[in-house]
Amino acid sequence: MFGKLFKKSPAEYTLRIRPADLDVRLSATETLLQGVLKQGIAFPHNCRAGGCGECKCRLLEGKVRELTDKSYLLSAEELRDNYILACQSIPKTDVVISVDLREGLEHPLVECRGTIAAVDPLTHDILRLVLDLDAPIEYTPGQYAQLSLRGKRSGEMVSRNYSFAACPGADETAQRVEFFIRKVPGGHFTEALFEQARVGMTLSLQGPYGDFYLRPAPAPVLCVAGGSGLAPLIAILKNELGKATKPRDLTLIFGARTRQDLYLLDTLEQIGRQWPGRFDFIPILSGEPTESEWSGRRGLIPDHLVALLGDRLSQCHTYLCGPPPMIDACIELLVAQGIQQSTIHAAKFLDQSHLSPVLR
Repeated sequence: MFGKLFKKSPAEYTLRIRPADLDVRLSATETLLQGVLKQGIAFPHNCRAGGCGECKCRLLEGKVRELTDKSYLLSAEELRDNYILACQSIPKTDVVISVDLREGLEHPLVECRGTIAAVDPLTHDILRLVLDLDAPIEYTPGQYAQLSLRGKRSGEMVSRNYSFAACPGADETAQRVEFFIRKVPGGHFTEALFEQARVGMTLSLQGPYGDFYLRPAPAPVLCVAGGSGLAPLIAILKNELGKATKPRDLTLIFGARTRQDLYLLDTLEQIGRQWPGRFDFIPILSGEPTESEWSGRRGLIPDHLVALLGDRLSQCHTYLCGPPPMIDACIELLVAQGIQQSTIHAAKFLDQSHLSPVLR
């Protein structure tokens, strides 16, 4: 297709992005999204694992190999129009796609080293990791970075994605960043981190990535977090406190297993006092013993959304952060309630078990 423009080996293909008319060289082993992000192109995306749909684009020419089923993320019309997920599509030929790059957040991609400045336990399986970087980084609250360290079992470098948990430049240098990291049983990255993490240890960082951020709008906001999914929401909410914008009512629902899995309640209470509008914080516990003194809500978050929000649910812009089953169930309920998918934004927190072997 573009043979006269590029000299390439049989294991390389060309991706042309319209209407921007950008050309990107891809290997036959990387996804379309991996290829464009390596070139620093602001391509709309978030989870990079086929779970959010933010990287959807229209395939105009060429063939791709799709790693996962996309039908539950795309509408019937989009499927008819040959839309694909860039993060789950590997080129089989030269490819032409159509996507609006203007939706991407434009921050320079940074690759640097981070030295651990603090490691603080938040719960029995979630810690706060504070890094001092050797280079400044710009990001929008809600975005994430890729952290890399040497795995304990394999001895090879292992990488995972984590959302920034603090406002950018909170230390006035733009070189201190925070993350909330949950220990995943059997997880190569988190097992190594939880056992080895100490002040002075170094990790590699690359970012920022993602298009999960608070969209400007007058609509009320519904935030739903599970586990360490509280990280990007705290960054977003703290960032909004300093803005002189029209107040937006906000409901924050935090799902956890037991009372021992709730954390940063004082921080959330402080945010609620300062929030320039109505602020409702509602924890829901899914595994709290029935004989405990807990008087709050129990069960799964989707089972409570309609009762909690009522008519306000249809007016909200929704931001979901946490494990894929929680997010999928919430999206299914919201869509069934007639909520437009364009007002639903999700950041799925994926571990190794959710990734295609090609992406591990």
